[in-house]
Amino acid sequence: MNIESLLSALLNLELFERYAPRFIDGLLVTAKLVAISFSLGALLGLLLALGRLSSNRWLRGITGTYMYFFRGSPLLAQLFMLYYGLGSFKSFWQDVGLWWFFRDAWLCTLLAFTLNTAAYQAEIMRGALTAVAPGQREAAQMLGLSRWATLQKVILPQSLLVAVGPLGNELILMIKASSIASLVTLYDLMGVAKLAFSRSFDFQIYLWAAVLYLAIVEVVRRTLRRLERSLSKHIG
Repeated sequence: MNIESLLSALLNLELFERYAPRFIDGLLVTAKLVAISFSLGALLGLLLALGRLSSNRWLRGITGTYMYFFRGSPLLAQLFMLYYGLGSFKSFWQDVGLWWFFRDAWLCTLLAFTLNTAAYQAEIMRGALTAVAPGQREAAQMLGLSRWATLQKVILPQSLLVAVGPLGNELILMIKASSIASLVTLYDLMGVAKLAFSRSFDFQIYLWAAVLYLAIVEVVRRTLRRLERSLSKHIG
């Protein structure tokens, strides 16, 4: 088989022209879902990490239980519990005025992804915060900085350098895990691929989806590498 035959087997131009716009739409849905849930998860994760490091044992227990549950159970199960499980209490959500949320696949998926990644990011941030030398905190106290100022100006900037690599890995894992959103009728990248395959029965549809996921991951990987170099350029 020559190169032209191989290319024609892997790229059906007629099929590509028909479904390329839908793949772009699905790609945007995936990017939006991951970007928003990861950002919200970072905020929640920071609060969870601070709670895990708190001197209050009740707060430590609550945040620890949250992190244990969402890190220990599958994301797919969490998504199904939110969308199909809680969504089955239609009359209750209608009474409290929240049915508009739990009937929406996009919002339920966004919530599930946010809660899940927050648990992982919290553990990453907790480790990064504890990695900062205690002497840094003591020096800040000697300078008269408040606890909030110490956290904002001394602890967080240093812990960010430690956390950026693991957080990047979590982001990449989220991009790949986002394919399960198609199981709750969301037309993300994988959802569009499944729809296109059900109509064409051409295996190259899934090949295109895999290439697009690979492209997203590569862009994120290169961006994170530049960010890490930028943050660490003053070291050494």
